Amino acid sequence: MSDSLLVLDDVRAGYGESVVLDGVSLEVPAHGGLAVLGRNGVGKSTLMLTIMGHTTQQRGRIIFDGRDITRLPAHRRALAGIGWVAQEREIFPSLTVEENLLVASRPGRWDLAAAYKLFPRLEERRGNRGNHLSGGEQQMLAFTRALLTNPKLIILDEPLEGLAPIIVEELSGAIERMTADRDMAFILIEQHADLALALTQTAVVIERGQIVHRDDSSRLRADHAMLDRFVGLKVADSPGG
Repeated sequence: MSDSLLVLDDVRAGYGESVVLDGVSLEVPAHGGLAVLGRNGVGKSTLMLTIMGHTTQQRGRIIFDGRDITRLPAHRRALAGIGWVAQEREIFPSLTVEENLLVASRPGRWDLAAAYKLFPRLEERRGNRGNHLSGGEQQMLAFTRALLTNPKLIILDEPLEGLAPIIVEELSGAIERMTADRDMAFILIEQHADLALALTQTAVVIERGQIVHRDDSSRLRADHAMLDRFVGLKVADSPGG
């Protein structure tokens, strides 16, 4: 546990009195990636929202970077170093690309120059407003804006959903480059199990609000029976490998 950046210990959470997660325990190492897999509606997004502080937690503890954040409000968790790329992207539509990035920027190795190096397309559109970008460009912007907060942990909620294959390849490459950053860890929720497992080192599978399996990503990627049982997706070749 001492080597873990994030620890969830017997977490029970949901919305109001409704329970979605029950008895969830997991650890995220200080660098590298964790894939969270499962069918739709099993509690994956609720898990991310719980880490960010947007649900009602009824039991258990959340430890981040050695500190108990169980009762911290969402904005304090963000300031503590947890970044989030929501499934809805949530960029500022009336701000330009550069304004979107600068409004979130905090001191650290990820700055405007690093953002444009990661996605040259954003530099080309630096003066375009958010609502004038394509869906793929908006996802690049949401991803990069989270990076510019220089978090210790970044949560990616289905970042590749509904995107063209060429954009999926670009974003997958960016996630791989982010993985090389020894000062950052990430959690990836993704419907494409093969991609998620290719980009991460460890994985958990959620079913009915509980973790029913955990393994190394490479080993789980080869376990077609387990993936078919709990995820319902067969593994296929992907840009990541």
